[in-house]
Parts: sequence; structure tokens; C-alpha cells
Amino acid sequence: MDTRRQQLVRNKVIATGLLLAATLLFVVARLQHGQGIWGWVAAFSEAAMVGALADWFAVVALFRHPLGLPIPHTAIIKQKQAAIADNLAGFIRDKFLASETLVERLRAYDPARHLAGYLSTGEHAAGLSRGGCRLLAESLDFLDDERVLQLARAALHNRLEQFDLSASLEALLEALRRGNRHQRVLDELLQRLATWLESEEARNRLAGSIDNLCTKEYPLLSVFIPNREQFARGAGDKVANRLSAFLQEVQSDPAHELRDRFDAAVSQFVDRLRSDQALRGKVETLKLELLQNQALSDYAGALVADLKSWLQEDLQRTDSQLQARLASLIAGLGTALTLNRGLQESLNEHLERLLLQYAEPLRSAVSGHISATMQQWDSEAYTGEIELSIGSDLQFIRMNGTLVGGLIGLLLHALALMLA
Repeated sequence: MDTRRQQLVRNKVIATGLLLAATLLFVVARLQHGQGIWGWVAAFSEAAMVGALADWFAVVALFRHPLGLPIPHTAIIKQKQAAIADNLAGFIRDKFLASETLVERLRAYDPARHLAGYLSTGEHAAGLSRGGCRLLAESLDFLDDERVLQLARAALHNRLEQFDLSASLEALLEALRRGNRHQRVLDELLQRLATWLESEEARNRLAGSIDNLCTKEYPLLSVFIPNREQFARGAGDKVANRLSAFLQEVQSDPAHELRDRFDAAVSQFVDRLRSDQALRGKVETLKLELLQNQALSDYAGALVADLKSWLQEDLQRTDSQLQARLASLIAGLGTALTLNRGLQESLNEHLERLLLQYAEPLRSAVSGHISATMQQWDSEAYTGEIELSIGSDLQFIRMNGTLVGGLIGLLLHALALMLA
């Protein structure tokens, strides 16, 4: 039997036993006609019975109808189930989940400081890293399911088909134009081209192209060129040097003509993306062709498969590089958070704002869940559960009522004797 039920039964037996004892004393005292000491016993037992019966009625009326009689304002807990559920939910909402209370507890806890201490510990960082890698490994196994892959491919393909590439290109280029950021893109391209022209590969390619040009376009003249390999190499170097000089000239001159032409070309292309339906149609056609290109799809699939294989192989190793890097990153984050009080304050402030933002929906959701759940409970089970929780303590009211009633009976008997 449940411990709570055993205690409830035991206390009920004690309380009922005190009532029966008081009744027995009352009968014996009355049989003695209240002579001598029996007058005091009669006064005590009579008042004790009244107190015991009154408190029995009060306790029973909380849970059910006394003696099964539908007396008004009895079986209170059962009859008021909905009201109790709403009141309890409101109490928790307003007292435990009030925004001010939650923010106060959050500030007292100082979550950023605790998080910093937790993350900066190597054992905790390693544990979080292991958990994250295990979750990733299980996710990879889940992605091996062909049904999942088909669903993912279909969803991605559908999203890409609906993706407006023209509008996105227009927005991207327009964003780059703000503050002449597209010129910085041009500088980066020119720098990469200049770096490539300085490489041995570029020089060899230019020399080979010049040699092939002479052979195809001027076959007779090429026969009379002494040391063609050296000639082609020298010509290639000169071309590369001239191109490098031109690139340096463009990079060093913010007002260079090439920059103006580049700016005009970008602006014109943005305008065409915005208004030229033919160009937008070509961009859309190119996008669809890329989506339907089987070779490109196979290549992307192979890349994903290779990445997945590498991840699975690495995660299965005891010295996983990914796990080690992740642990180092977590520990580094904890250390940075520990040393930077301003970062801690910023994190705490963001958490407070999030709490205030979501506190009201959370409060309403929790209180609504509590109220709805309690109202859906079976009335008998609901009443029985509450009785098991507090009924044992309520039996002490019956016990105390019996004893206190008896003592009051003695005082009243003494007062009556004095007045007589």
C-alpha cells in the first residue's frame, strides 16, 4: 500500500478512536448521573464529542458529501475543481512566473559567470564536445536513410526553383555598390590576377600560347625564329610584366578609367536585372539548367558523400580532430567569457531581454496547461490524490478538535459551578 495511504488510514483510525472514547466516557458519566467527578467527565466527554463531530464534518465536507447526503457547500474540492485549477494556475503565473520575479532570480544567479566557469573547465568542454559529436554522428546515420534523402532533395529542389535568382543578384550588387564596395571586389580580383601573373604557371602558359600562336598564324615566320622556346618565354614575360604594370596602375588610381567602366557596367547590369525581362528570363533559364544538370547533381552528391564519409571516419576515432577542435573552441569561449566582464554583462543583458520578451507567452502557456490539465482529471481521482496529499494532516484537526473541545467543556463546567 502507498505510504501516504497507510498514514491516512492510521490517522483516521486514531481520530475515530478518540471520538468513540469520548462517546464511551459520555455514556458512562451519564449512567453515573453526573455525581462528583463524573460531572467533570460528562462535561469533558460531551464537549469532546461535539468538537470531534464538528471537525469530522468539516474535514469530510472538503472531499465528499458527509454520510452521502447532498448537503450544500460540501464535497468542496470536487465541486470546485475548475475554480481551484484556475486559481492555482493564476497563483503560479502571478507569483512564481512574474516577469519581475524571473528577472530578479536571473540577475541573482548571474548565468554568464556560471556559464564561463562551466565552459572553461576542460572536462566540461570535452563532455560537451563529445555530446555534440555524438549528436552529429547520429544525425549522419539518420541522413543515410534514402527516404530522408529523397525528401531533402525534393525540398531543396523546390526551394531553389522558387528562388528568384535575378532579384537576389540585383540586391547583392546593389548592396556592393553602396560605399563603393564593388570597387573593393575589383581590387581583390585584380590583386589575385596580378599574383597569378607572377607565378611560374602563368609565365609558362603565356609562353606556350605565344608559341602556338606563331605556329598557327605565322608558320613560315616561325621556322626562321631562332631558339623559339627562349623567344616565346621572353615574349610571355613581357606580356605578363605589361599586364602586371597595368593592374598596378589601376589599383593605385581610384579614378582610373577602368574603374569608371566597371562601375558603369555594374550599374547597367543592375538596371537590366531590375527591368529587362529578357535578361531575367535568361538568368532563370540558366538556374533551371543548372538544377537539371545531372553531372552537376552527381558532383554535388559526391562532395556530400565524401564529406559525410570523412566526418563519420573522424568521429569514430578516439583522437577525433573535430571533437578536439570543438572542445578547444568551447574552452576558449569559456576563457574569453571569464576574462571579459563586459562580455558577461552583455550576455546577461541579452538573456534578460529574451526573458522579458518571452516571459508573458511562457506564463500564459504554463498557467493554461496547468488549468486545462487539472480540469481534465477524473473528479474522483483528482479528489483522491488531494486527500492522499493533505488528508493525513487534516486528521490531526479531528484529533485536536476532540481534545480541545473536551478542555473547553471542562472550562465551561467550571464556570457554571462558579456562577452557581
